[in-house]
Amino acid sequence: MSGNPTSPGPEATAAAAASTAPDDNSNKRGRRRRLIGVSTKMYFSASRTEAFTRSVVELLSSPTDTLTLGDDDVDIFIIPDFVTLTSVISIIRSAPEGSVARRIKVGAQDCYSEDFGAYTGEVSPAVLAEVGVEFVELGHAERKRLFAETDGRVGEKVRGVVRNGMVPVICVGEMRKDGGVEGAVGEVVRQVEVVLKGVGEGEEVVLAYEPVWAIGGREPAGEEYVEGVVRGLREWEGVKGRGGRVRVIYGGAAGRGLWERLGGEVDGLFLGRFGHDAGEFVKLIGEVAGGGGEGGE
Repeated sequence: MSGNPTSPGPEATAAAAASTAPDDNSNKRGRRRRLIGVSTKMYFSASRTEAFTRSVVELLSSPTDTLTLGDDDVDIFIIPDFVTLTSVISIIRSAPEGSVARRIKVGAQDCYSEDFGAYTGEVSPAVLAEVGVEFVELGHAERKRLFAETDGRVGEKVRGVVRNGMVPVICVGEMRKDGGVEGAVGEVVRQVEVVLKGVGEGEEVVLAYEPVWAIGGREPAGEEYVEGVVRGLREWEGVKGRGGRVRVIYGGAAGRGLWERLGGEVDGLFLGRFGHDAGEFVKLIGEVAGGGGEGGE
């Protein structure tokens, strides 16, 4: 991968976000296409996952719903557990043709790096793509903490995902806050450099910036802090120089009002428990689709 992984200084992190190629990273209004999604982690039963998905579909299918999205407004995804993946896909495909609900994409919470073989208990990226999965979340801090997953191992999985035509949602973030913005940028850049090694420059990727110290907290990281880290990440040549679409979304106690406070520096939100209510999730979709951000209407 090209680029210097050295942490940028304060001037670099304070610089404006990198310009993006319109054909790959921007919609027709000149900004990166927004993205919002939710992971249920392992909080839901199978019946609750299906009920949640049906409620979201119903809210986004109602002809009286005030949430109306153009083709270039926002992408939406839901990441359930593995057992309910196919049922969630079926529920979304049953939504009315042309409705916002029909546009929801489904993701998986992890996968193995190889497509097939004697890997008992693992989940093949090829099978995920076959059943209709479009996003795969990789490298979450919980997997690193609980299962000793390394950035190198995450990178192997990223390559398996893109090989099968899906988009990796790569979780990155610093462990501690005391290094400030500059320290956080350096740590995040090192993670991204490793996980994107061997991934084609033209492949689409999503980077989910989640400060580890903010995950599960009552409040997200401060707006200026997040903006500084995201700007520093965008300015790094390993991201700035990629030809494929790169979107940076924020997770870590992300909830109502955060999108507007971030001022469009990020491309969207990655929700956990704050999106586990269908009505709240739809309201957050409305915030990301309709308010704030560069070039928004």
